[in-house]
Amino acid sequence: MNRPKVLITGAASGIGKATAIRFAKEGYDVCLNDIQHEKLADALNELTPGDHIFFNGSYAGQETINKGEKLIGEKWGKLDALVSCAGIFEKTDPLTMDMERWRVTFDAMINGCVLTSKLAVKFMQQNGRLIHVTSIHGTRAEASASAYSMAKAAINQFCRAMAVELAPRNILVNAIAPGFVDTPMAVVDGQNELHGKWFKENYIDAHHLPLKRAATAEEIAGVAFFLAGNDASYITGQVITVDGGLTITF
Repeated sequence: MNRPKVLITGAASGIGKATAIRFAKEGYDVCLNDIQHEKLADALNELTPGDHIFFNGSYAGQETINKGEKLIGEKWGKLDALVSCAGIFEKTDPLTMDMERWRVTFDAMINGCVLTSKLAVKFMQQNGRLIHVTSIHGTRAEASASAYSMAKAAINQFCRAMAVELAPRNILVNAIAPGFVDTPMAVVDGQNELHGKWFKENYIDAHHLPLKRAATAEEIAGVAFFLAGNDASYITGQVITVDGGLTITF
């Protein structure tokens, strides 16, 4: 059976893992990528059976991309969708950090976005979906998050630009911008900030988050699955905000 194929980065945990599980459950063959080798193998074992494959390494490195291209070419020879969920966060001070350190977060996400897009498009002659998970940080500012925020904003714009470039081939390109999501990235200094006093006081007890809870990784995965499907056939170049209403308040 000619099952659809999807490449998912950041697939060892969080949104990426939930997305891999959802796509496999819906009948996709899934290629998983992550820098966490052992967790990646564990995630593979949790998928609904299929012709699944994986390769480890940083999605921002050309060597890793070459490995993925070879694997997909040999095993499948095609791709129907890319869902890039990988990302990193490091506190940054643009006024005191040297540029090389500051650029680590920025470059990793920008390079990963571009390289995985180039890889995916090679296996999409006509039709296909590129979906990049960004963040509401792409349009909002937070102290100590300048590199992260600028990278997410740049990826949003890259998706718009690529939507124009790839429209003649009916390859649709969109971004998903989550707000708070309860994943391992929410753990700061050993504590999940979404389960603590700060989140409760500001976002549950106060008015800043209308739905008064963080999203689950599965909810973001559902939006990715929608964007990869037939019902999203006229959506391209968009940033879909999935934040429980966080960015509509003041």
